[in-house]
Amino acid sequence: MSISLIAKDIKESATLLINEKAAILRAKGEPLIHLGGGEPKSKAPLSAILAANAIINSGEVRYAPADGIPELKAAIIRYTEDYYKIKVAPENVIASSGAKQALMIALMAVLNPQDEVIFPAPYWVSYSEMVKMIGAVPVPVLPEDGSFYPRIEDIERYITSYTKVIMLNSPNNPTGAVYSRQFIKDVVELTQKRGIYLIMDDIYHRLVFDGVEWVNVFDYAKELTDNTKVVIINGVSKQYAMTGFRIGWAVANKKLIEVMRILQGHQTSGPSVVMQKAAVGALNGPQSQVDALRVSLQNNCQVMMERLGAFNGVRANRPDGSFYVFVDFSYYEKDSRKLANFLLDKVRVATVPGVDFGLEGHLRLSTCGSIKDITEGLERIKWAVDPDSPNELFIGMRKLVRDWL
Repeated sequence: MSISLIAKDIKESATLLINEKAAILRAKGEPLIHLGGGEPKSKAPLSAILAANAIINSGEVRYAPADGIPELKAAIIRYTEDYYKIKVAPENVIASSGAKQALMIALMAVLNPQDEVIFPAPYWVSYSEMVKMIGAVPVPVLPEDGSFYPRIEDIERYITSYTKVIMLNSPNNPTGAVYSRQFIKDVVELTQKRGIYLIMDDIYHRLVFDGVEWVNVFDYAKELTDNTKVVIINGVSKQYAMTGFRIGWAVANKKLIEVMRILQGHQTSGPSVVMQKAAVGALNGPQSQVDALRVSLQNNCQVMMERLGAFNGVRANRPDGSFYVFVDFSYYEKDSRKLANFLLDKVRVATVPGVDFGLEGHLRLSTCGSIKDITEGLERIKWAVDPDSPNELFIGMRKLVRDWL
């Protein structure tokens, strides 16, 4: 079969692949523990469910405008005023089928083949593939000091005449790192000086842990005019536990949003009106669930860090927010895909290989599950990589593993 050169170069999403493998094993009744997922276990807000049910029960489920229904755009405008402290118009907003689509059409709207997109590594698995799908060039930047916190000099040394976009994700997936105020300020000034687009993937921005400051890019970009090259990407998936609803959005200058609207109109048309109504319900409804999720994630993260402290040779930086801990397992195995497959096969624990996030030797572990899942999952991993470690809890597990093998 003949397929395009671009299609040949695109890798499967590592996170979606691990979810599929996990679902198959669970369907077979395997005692799987999923530490690779990026979705909360809590339920969607009641306000979202009621809003979706209302339009379904009406029977009036029709096409939506390509850029989103007016009620959702109004809710996004209020959200933007609350969290970014700027006033925007409906023409500055587009709703999409997930934050992923909003990001994709933003990139499509500004990139030409051979243009370059800079983003710090480690990075979300889809960034590099999205850029390549447009024929542009991904430029991941690993901080020279080996940390997960980029410096402006790390970014500057990769800028060329082809650089069109700098893309930031803070809190970061997979590391949970929140970028500093000074770094955000420096990047805003750099992009303004060079005429480069700055895309902020803020999907985790309300899931920041106590004592950590999330920095609003508009503290330095100041305003959103027709010449402002700042794009905000967000959505309901993470903060409201609405991953399956597939509603995200972008906020940007009117000219760019108009181009994105045209592109989306030919791609998918407007997002499902039922899902948009649900998003309106979530954004306009009680917000206590978001903070409850944040506190739960923070507690789970604490448990995970304590358990990881019992491993020999394993290194893990405490996250500032999000769902993840990005753990260096290279002491045991430098090939992260090999290690992830080994853990899935040997002790039925699902993780995501670090190489897919741009840093080999690591695994991304999720804090979305229960304390029981985190505790038992890490105990299984410890037994798998260090089988001589004494652990009374895993006498039964050893027999179970022998039965599998």
